[in-house]
Amino acid sequence: MLAAACSIHFVHDGFSDILYVLLPLWATEFRLTFAQVGMIRTAYSGGMAAFQIPAGLLAERWGERRLLAAGTAITALGFIAVGTVGGFLALLSVLLVAGIGSGVQHPLSSSLVSRAYETGPRRAALGTYNFSGDIGKVVVPAAVALAATFIGWRTASMAYGVIGVFAAFGILGVLARLTPEMPATDDRSAPAATAAAGWGIRDARGFVALTAIGMIDNATRTGFLTFLPFALIAKGSSVAGVGTALALLSSRAAPSASSSAASSPSGSVSSGPSCSPRPRPRSASCPSWRRRCRSPSRSCRSWASR
Repeated sequence: MLAAACSIHFVHDGFSDILYVLLPLWATEFRLTFAQVGMIRTAYSGGMAAFQIPAGLLAERWGERRLLAAGTAITALGFIAVGTVGGFLALLSVLLVAGIGSGVQHPLSSSLVSRAYETGPRRAALGTYNFSGDIGKVVVPAAVALAATFIGWRTASMAYGVIGVFAAFGILGVLARLTPEMPATDDRSAPAATAAAGWGIRDARGFVALTAIGMIDNATRTGFLTFLPFALIAKGSSVAGVGTALALLSSRAAPSASSSAASSPSGSVSSGPSCSPRPRPRSASCPSWRRRCRSPSRSCRSWASR
C-alpha cells in the first residue's frame, strides 16, 4: 500500500511542478503578462485545493480506489490536452480541470497510508510518502525541461501525460488487490462516529495552527517558484538550466522528509532538545531531576557538565 501511495504522489507532484518549467515557455509563445501567468498557476492550484475536501467526502461513499484512478487520469488527460491548446483561455480552462483531478491525491493517499499503518510506524510511513513527492519534484521537472529542449514543450507535456494515463490504470489494478485487505471505507457507523468526533480532529487549536502554517508556506513557495524561472531566463539560463535549478531547490526539502521517515521504528519523532540520558547521582531526587530536565537548556547544560 505504501509503495502504491508513493507512486501516486510521485506522479502528481511531477505534474504540479512541471508547470514552473512550462510557464516561461507559455509566456513566450502566447505573449502572456505576469498577471496571466499568475492566473494560470492559480487555476491549477485553485482547482486542486478546491476539490480536496469534496474528494474526501466522496471517498467516504465510493472509496479511495476509484477516485484516485479517475483523478490521476483526468490530470494526465489535461496535460495531454495542454499540448494542443492555442491560447490563454484554453490553457486556463484545461489546467483548471487538471488541477481538480489532482485534488484527490493528497487526502486519499494519506488516508490509505494512515489506515494501513494504524497499528504500526505511521509517522515513518507518512514521512516516506511525503519524501516520494519530493522525489517527483526533483526528477520530473528536470526531465521535462531536458525533453522540451529537444522535442518541444508540447510533445514533452503530452509524453508525461501519457505516463500519467498508464499510472492511473496501474493504480486501479494495484489498489483493487490491496483495498479489500483494508477496513471497509463505507462503514455504516463511520458517518455517525465522524460527526460525533468532529471529523476526528482531537486538537482544534493545533489543527488550526498547522493549517495556517501550511497556507503561509504554500503561498510563499508557490509565488517564489512561479516567477523564479523568469528571473533565471532573464539572466541567460536555458530551459534545461531552469529545470536543474528547480530540481536542486526541491532536493533540499527531500532530506528532511527522509530523516523523519528514518526515525524510530514506532515512527516517533523527537520534538525538541532534551537532557542527555546520563544516570542521575544518588543525591538527586526524582522530582529535582525532572524539574531540571523540564527547565531551560541552561540548566540541562549545567547538569550535564557535572
